[in-house]
Amino acid sequence: MQPFASPSRRDILAAAAALAVPSVARASAPVSPVSLIRCTSYDDFSTPLATAFDKIGGIGTLVRGKTVALKLNLTGNPARFPLTPDIPYRTDARTVAATVHLLARNGARRVRIIESFFPASQDLALWARYGLDVNAIGNLGVPVEWINVQNRGPYKNYARLKVPFGGYVFPAYHINQAFTECDVYASLSKLKNHWLAGVTMSIKNNFGDTPCSLYGGDCGPDGNENPTKERGPVCHNGTTKPPAGVDAEIDPASPRDPGYRVPRIAVEQAAIRPIDLAIVDGVDTVRGGEGPWLKGLDRMHPHVILAGRNPVCVDSVGMGVMSYSPQATRGQAPFVRGDNPLKLAEEAGLGSTDLNRIDIRGLKLAGARIDFGPGPVGKTLKELGAA
Repeated sequence: MQPFASPSRRDILAAAAALAVPSVARASAPVSPVSLIRCTSYDDFSTPLATAFDKIGGIGTLVRGKTVALKLNLTGNPARFPLTPDIPYRTDARTVAATVHLLARNGARRVRIIESFFPASQDLALWARYGLDVNAIGNLGVPVEWINVQNRGPYKNYARLKVPFGGYVFPAYHINQAFTECDVYASLSKLKNHWLAGVTMSIKNNFGDTPCSLYGGDCGPDGNENPTKERGPVCHNGTTKPPAGVDAEIDPASPRDPGYRVPRIAVEQAAIRPIDLAIVDGVDTVRGGEGPWLKGLDRMHPHVILAGRNPVCVDSVGMGVMSYSPQATRGQAPFVRGDNPLKLAEEAGLGSTDLNRIDIRGLKLAGARIDFGPGPVGKTLKELGAA
């Protein structure tokens, strides 16, 4: 039996009251400046990233003397880590080194690099599969920890965090304490499409915060510290319940549609542990989906970096770079199969999607736009009958 904190009667009543999540007026949603900076090569990612930080007021006061958790985007499917590593759909190792270097230069006390992948092990050698040199990154002037948050990891318990606005799908989540045993939470994501969520940037990067030990397809009734299956049955489809002691869904009769559930769970994750610094790598990437298991993926070269303190604002500018409207609704590009997570985040009071309200610093948006097309419209390899 895993050590969980059972929800109280008060929690259950609060969850029931949160079935209808209140929305905030668009004009009152929080807004924060976003840097949009040109970067043509990963070999010199540090200089433009430093410029991006400077244009939002610097990060010294944010990170000095602090433990900074840095969430990567490595797409941790158990069978996908070696798949076409030359396609730029994952976090590039050079962006990690540059970010850690700048965090050290700005006085961070410790950097904790986090991601969830299989196997759910703390073996440092596993990070090398993604081109990450643990030793080199650990010698950039600040102590670096590496934590796979797919299970409890080095901690005795999970942290239970309530969704502050009540929740769309779940009222609270149990996650690895690496997210709470830090002072600053930073996201290093990719500018690309997503099969269900339309786009993958800062908000969608939080979806992987849910440990498969509790939200995976083989979590079982008591949890499973050695999971081998992804979150589909629990999170995407809602066909499997989380283990005993983990908060149940707010409304078991809500839609089982992954296009409904995935964007909402991503927003809930962004709400329970707010992102303090959002960085989006748009140097080299892909369009048409989040990885090469989707047919019709194209390489894209936007040659930009985005950074800001509000992830909704950062992702909204990112959508502008992709030639999309951050206020698009389901059925409009790129939201082919699911709801717009940025609009859901705005309705929950997390940030603004209104590009007219966001102070974009650096490049003019019009000069940075690149056509990402209609979104993820191709078939999956599974749909095409591939193995």
